[in-house]
Amino acid sequence: MSNISLKHTPVPLAIIGGGAAGLFAASAAANRGLGCLVFERKARIGAKMLMTANGRCNFTKDISAERMLADIGEPVASFVRPALMQCPPANVLGGFKAQGLRVKRMQDGRMFPASEKAADVVHVFGDLLRDAEVPLLTNCPVTGVQPMKNGFIVATRHFTVWAEKVLVATGGVSFPKTGSVGDGQKFAAQLGVRVTPLSAGLVGVNTNDRAVLQRAGLVCETAAAAVLVKGEEVFRAEGEIDFESTGLSGAAVYNCTRYAARHHLTGWDLALDTPEGRHVVVRPQVRPIKEAIVTMGGIDLDAVNPETMEARHVPGLYFAGEVLDIDGPTGGYNLTLAFATARLAVASAHAAMSRRH
Repeated sequence: MSNISLKHTPVPLAIIGGGAAGLFAASAAANRGLGCLVFERKARIGAKMLMTANGRCNFTKDISAERMLADIGEPVASFVRPALMQCPPANVLGGFKAQGLRVKRMQDGRMFPASEKAADVVHVFGDLLRDAEVPLLTNCPVTGVQPMKNGFIVATRHFTVWAEKVLVATGGVSFPKTGSVGDGQKFAAQLGVRVTPLSAGLVGVNTNDRAVLQRAGLVCETAAAAVLVKGEEVFRAEGEIDFESTGLSGAAVYNCTRYAARHHLTGWDLALDTPEGRHVVVRPQVRPIKEAIVTMGGIDLDAVNPETMEARHVPGLYFAGEVLDIDGPTGGYNLTLAFATARLAVASAHAAMSRRH
């Protein structure tokens, strides 16, 4: 007989989602010696991270937490403040450097792997979790989460797992081929956690305006775009504007569509100012949510304790990353938010288990 115990014990922490928030959470759990199990519906981890910034992965921005909160704006900033103050951009950057990632800083503070290959960022997680012997269940969609008196049952098509705590980090619904298909929002709704309507944030626009279409292929790296409501400017963003055969994209445009979505604007116009001094105003048609960099909406922030990331009415259930109704501008903000909320959720779950045991 071996000395293997036959006593049935729960997984301390089940992490649903192997993207940015889930991987950071698993790394944080490993650093604390907290046993965890990661469920990922796709064949590989970090699929959406591999796409970010055109495959270069702008994983954070080298600015203060206060500056980042100011750029994010309300109502998101107040909710993420506790998480971001405990895990500011400097900590994110230092953590990746400590794992051996060589980095490259852009003039505006955006941080990339020195190779400008997103795979290098994902490999940091893969190596850390391999060395910590954290189990990753890929090709393993979760079909449901059921609370019990002493934890949760996490169900898959073929088996169930008993977990003491559950962290939902399944992302939004943009780029569904990466595995972001709304699982976490569905689980939350089934458990009575309110989910706000989903819409596209940080997304390009279509237009029939000839002044735009005639310039298809032009990339203006130093330009500006503004949101106009009844002819008055209510928001302005500087950055790249890309003229395409069907419309517009680029950081300045993305940040304008985020603002319009966050403030539920309808019938707004987009003003473009380019280096050659041309001022163009178009009526944009926002592209579908499946093409958006981030999903607006998600787990209602009033349903989650911002000091812990725990659902207020489902003890032991935590959320992190884009599954929440949180978002920031393009340029490293959204990955930083995923990392910070994941770290806080794990720290809170670990503290709760430590008190109980």
